[in-house]
Amino acid sequence: MKLHATAPARIDLAGGTLDLWPLYLLHTNAMTVNVAINRYAHCLLETRKDRRIILVNRDTGEREEFASLAALNRKKKFRLPLLAELVRYFAPSRGLKLTTWSEAPAGAGLGGSSTLGVAIAAALSKWLKRRLSPRDFVLLVRDIEVKVLRVPTGEQDHIPAAFGGVNAIHLEPMDIRREGLAGVDRNALEARLLLAYTGKPRRSGINNWEVFKRHLDGDLRLRRNFQQIADSASALREVLARSRWNDFARLLDRDWQARRKNWRTISTPFIDKLIRTAKRNGAQAAKVCGAGGGGCVVFVVTPQRKAKVARALEKSGATILPFRIPVRGVRVRREFK
Repeated sequence: MKLHATAPARIDLAGGTLDLWPLYLLHTNAMTVNVAINRYAHCLLETRKDRRIILVNRDTGEREEFASLAALNRKKKFRLPLLAELVRYFAPSRGLKLTTWSEAPAGAGLGGSSTLGVAIAAALSKWLKRRLSPRDFVLLVRDIEVKVLRVPTGEQDHIPAAFGGVNAIHLEPMDIRREGLAGVDRNALEARLLLAYTGKPRRSGINNWEVFKRHLDGDLRLRRNFQQIADSASALREVLARSRWNDFARLLDRDWQARRKNWRTISTPFIDKLIRTAKRNGAQAAKVCGAGGGGCVVFVVTPQRKAKVARALEKSGATILPFRIPVRGVRVRREFK
């Protein structure tokens, strides 16, 4: 049997990093707003007649094999730790082969590893007939990633992968609540967003961890920045629902201006160059996706200027990543070939 799971990546529009516990408890109106995009992570699960476990990352060419689950459990370190830890959690009694790949560049800041984790968890739960909800996928993969990365992780990357669509993630005591913004004009939003890859992967764990530590150590300037980020995200949710696109651009820019002050490596000279180039050619706003330091930059443009801005960014060395906004999250289908 073959099961093919796909989960969408995401663009974070405002309020990123606030989803790390307990940062959001230190701010009023804490919220993250993001949108799923049809840059999918893939997991192909193939069952075996023996107990052998084979893990493959098609993008990197890495491969690991274990004679059985017991052999996998004896290992302390893995070349493909996310795959291995999820297999360890589900503890299948039969053998399998997991092959993964992604339509998003490595280190793009689009939540790629979290998205891949949701796809793997969905494939394994489908095969083993475990009744896991989309919310269960979010919590499981979040916690597995902590084991793998050994730094705090939030939930904003996992929620679009599990649910799709446009999301406002309310960060509240005892509850991280996803609100699907079904009333947003997705076509109009797509027409005003431009996604560019810098060509340089980022290391989100490092940036987020440094910011996290400074925040909890009581850095007052950082806390003021994060309150501004929280306020921007809350306001951005409102203007999205009302299709107030000029205000949307203003608030996304406000989020970026506060965020880039949080840590010296969140922006780079090349990212700054791309943003200047885009604005000279008509872009209204821009921000780095994810933790920064490389990866992707999302730009807000008017539909009339989108092609011009895209050409200018490509001439400057960026790669444009076209996308649509899917309304569904992770899906698993059976393949018969």
